[in-house]
Amino acid sequence: MFELSKNILEKVSFDKMLFRKELTKAMRWLKPNEKTLLKMWCLTTFGHMYKDVILDVYKNVTRS
Repeated sequence: MFELSKNILEKVSFDKMLFRKELTKAMRWLKPNEKTLLKMWCLTTFGHMYKDVILDVYKNVTRS
């Protein structure tokens, strides 16, 4: 699921709302260690565009 999530996020990275939606969905599928890896990958790959979205999604995940 980790690799699938990365592929999906790369494909929807042109749209901020789609990116948020797919990242949120990925949080439901992934194991805790994969969530951490995905966060690091997202910040490295898309941090220049969507840092606020990535941090917000992860903040909301930790609340739940």
